[in-house]
Amino acid sequence: MKKSETETEAYWVRNEWGNEQTSLEEAQQQQRFPVIGVLDRLRSAHNVGSIFRTSDGARLQELILCGFTPVPPHRHLEKTALRAVESVPWSHAENIEDVIDGLKNRGVQVLALEYTYESTPLYDFDLQFPVALVAGNEAEGLDTGVLARCDAIVHLPMHGLKSSLNVSVAFGVASYEVVRRFCHTRNIEEQTEAAK
Repeated sequence: MKKSETETEAYWVRNEWGNEQTSLEEAQQQQRFPVIGVLDRLRSAHNVGSIFRTSDGARLQELILCGFTPVPPHRHLEKTALRAVESVPWSHAENIEDVIDGLKNRGVQVLALEYTYESTPLYDFDLQFPVALVAGNEAEGLDTGVLARCDAIVHLPMHGLKSSLNVSVAFGVASYEVVRRFCHTRNIEEQTEAAK
């Protein structure tokens, strides 16, 4: 920290609007990764805002907000999203079952992000792109009918006392892992094509 900066000024520079890497117009026009976020009945606008910010950072294709999940404009959502609601394509749907069916009809692999007795660690799961990650309510998770409708159920391994992460944290970790795997797969395909 420079001697002339106070701690508050230094925080403002690092963490608030005005320090974006690119312009909003450029961010809106960027090619996005084939990963879709589906949020079902989240209750916390702060969690939704955090997921918007993650989706911007990971350049996800879109977010679909289902049921009573808070949608923009919402002051608590926008407080944690830090303008990401303007850069991430999003839509709202009342019925998540219709959303899942529509995604599957488009050839999207739909994965429930939930820990169950039948779930597979995300790191071991064979991803087929495009992929949708479905995250559910903070207290209740995803309904059993929604879990059954998805192509598979994946989870993040937990090595401590607790059996789950906050939904926005879990969505962030899973999103970045899926994007990393997509980029890795695409690099291998490009190298294979170049070697022919």
